[in-house]
Amino acid sequence: MDINAHTQLCGLIGNPVEHSLSPAIHNAAFQKLGLNFVYLAFRVEAIGDAIKGLRALGNFRGASVTIPHKVAAVPFLDSVEPTASHIGAINTIVAAGGVLTGYNTDATGALRALRESGVALNGRQVVMLGSGGAARAIAFALGAETGIDHLTILGIDEQERAVLVRDLRSKTGMAVQESLLDEGMLRKVLPDTHVLIHCTPIGMSPKVHQTSVPATLLHPGLTVMDIVYNPRDTQLLKDAKAAGCRVIPGLEMFLYQAAAQFELWTNQAAPVDVMRKVLGSRFV
Repeated sequence: MDINAHTQLCGLIGNPVEHSLSPAIHNAAFQKLGLNFVYLAFRVEAIGDAIKGLRALGNFRGASVTIPHKVAAVPFLDSVEPTASHIGAINTIVAAGGVLTGYNTDATGALRALRESGVALNGRQVVMLGSGGAARAIAFALGAETGIDHLTILGIDEQERAVLVRDLRSKTGMAVQESLLDEGMLRKVLPDTHVLIHCTPIGMSPKVHQTSVPATLLHPGLTVMDIVYNPRDTQLLKDAKAAGCRVIPGLEMFLYQAAAQFELWTNQAAPVDVMRKVLGSRFV
C-alpha cells in the first residue's frame, strides 16, 4: 500500500515504545484488508501536548495509549465510554468528526480471551491477583458483563485494593472482597476457585522463573489466565499445565485488545488470524 495524502494515521502513545509489538500486528492487519492506514509508535512525555497535536492532523484516526499515559490522557479527550470511565483509564483513542473518544479494550480483550477459550463465567468464583490498571480494567469488565458469582482480589497494595473494591461495589454491584496476596490466603481461596486471573508483573522477562502461586495449590478444576505475555509460557502457566488446569496465555488478551482497537478505528472485522501469526512469529 502506497502512503499518500489519503493515508489514515494510527499510532502508539507511550514511554517507552521501542519494544512494542503493536506496529507489526496493526500494519499487517491493515495490509491484509487493503486499507490505506499506517500505524507508528510515538515516544511521548507530554501527553496533553501530544493529543493537542493529533487533533490538528486531518488524517488522524486513532491511537493506542500505553504506560504511563492511560490515566493522564483522559482529561484531554472529548468523551470516554462508560466502562473506561468506571476504570478511570483508557488504552484507545478514536477520532471521528473531530471528536476524540476514549475506550479501554484491555477490558474487552480479556473477556474475549476467556470466552474464545470456552471459559464459562456465569455463576463462577473468580480470583484476581493484582489490583493495578490492568486488574481494574478486567475487574470492571467482569462486573459489567459476565454474571460471575464472586470476585476475590488479592494484592500487595492495601490502599489500591480497597479503592478498587469500593469502586466495583458502587459501580457494578458485584460481590467482591479483597485481601493480601500471600500463600496462606491462596491456600484458603483457591480450592473453591474456578478462574484465576494473574495481573501482576511477576514472571515477566527477565525474571521468568518467578510465580505468584505455589504449584501445589493449582488443581485441575481451575482455569488460569496470565496477562503477562513475555515469556509466552510463564512459570505460572507451566505449573498450571502440569497440574491439569486449562491455561490462557497473555498473548491472547494482547491479541484481542488489539483486534478491538483495529475494529474501532476501521469499522471492519479484524483479521485475527493474521494478527495472531505476526504475534507468534515474535515468540518462536
